[in-house]
Amino acid sequence: MRGTPQEVLSGLTSAARFLVVTVDPGGEAAVRDLLGGFGDLRKSVGFRAPGGRLTCVAGIGAEVWPRLFRAPVPAKLHPFRELRGAVHHAPATPGDLLFHIRGARADLCFELARQIVKRLGPHSRVVDEVDGFRSFEQRDLLGFVDGTANPEGDDAVSSALDDDGASYAVVQKYLHNLQAWESLPVEAQETAIGRTKLDDIELADKARNSHVAVNTIVVDGTEHDIVRFNMPFGSVGRGEFGTYYLGYAADPEVPERMLRRMFVGEPPGNHDRILDFSTALTGCLFYVPPQDFLDDLPAAP
Repeated sequence: MRGTPQEVLSGLTSAARFLVVTVDPGGEAAVRDLLGGFGDLRKSVGFRAPGGRLTCVAGIGAEVWPRLFRAPVPAKLHPFRELRGAVHHAPATPGDLLFHIRGARADLCFELARQIVKRLGPHSRVVDEVDGFRSFEQRDLLGFVDGTANPEGDDAVSSALDDDGASYAVVQKYLHNLQAWESLPVEAQETAIGRTKLDDIELADKARNSHVAVNTIVVDGTEHDIVRFNMPFGSVGRGEFGTYYLGYAADPEVPERMLRRMFVGEPPGNHDRILDFSTALTGCLFYVPPQDFLDDLPAAP
C-alpha cells in the first residue's frame, strides 16, 4: 500500500521559495529534530494566514542520508550526475537538503524559510535560495507558458510518486540571456521551444532539437513524464533573469534521461536549442520520503 506522500502535488501557487542546504558535521541532530517536527512547523506558520495555501516539501540528498539514518539509502538515490555535452554543461553542486516552499503569499514562504533555517542551527548552511513568483499566465521569462505538458490526475500521481508514496526531486537554477533571446524573431523562438508563443499550442512539425521534442521520453510506445514546478526569478538591478527548475519523478531515471537529451543529445550533438540562451548554474537530486517516514524517523546511526 502506498504511504501518505508529502504535498508534492499540492499545485502551483503565486509564490515559492526554494532552499538548498548543506549540513556540516555536528548538524545531524538538528536536522532530525526539524524533519521530525516538520508538519507542525508548517502548520504553525500557515495558521497565521488562513487561506494562504502554505505547503513545504522536504528532500534529502544521498551524501547526508547515512549521517542521519540507520536505514539503507533509497535504492535510486545518488548524487546528481554532472553532464558535459559538446557545447553545454549541467554542473553538479552541493546540496544535502531541499525545502520546496509554496504559498499564496510571499510573506508566508519567507517566514517558513526563516524558521527552517533557525531550527537547523549553526551547522547547516543555505547554499542556494531562490524567491520564485508566478509570471502572468504562468509564463517563464522567455515569454512562453511553462508546465503545459504536466500530467494530470492519476497520471500525475504515477509520474511523481513511487509505490511507497515517495518521490525524487531534481533541481537546477537556470539564468537566461534575455538580450540574445529577445533578438530572435518570434517564429525562431517558437521553433526553439516547439510551441506557439501566444496561444501555447504544440507545433505539429517540431524541430528535433526543440525543447518539447528533446524532453519527450517514449519507451516501448509509452511516454514517461515528470511533474514540474518551475518558477521564474530575477533581479533587475543585477540583470539576472532565470527559471528555477524543479521536477518530481517516481523514478529519477526519467528526468536524468531528459537532461542527457538536453545537454549531450540523442544522438550526441542534438542538444536542446534552449540551452543556447539558458545556462544551468546548479544541479542536485533529492529523495522526497513519504510523510509517514517523517512522522516516524528511522533510528540515528
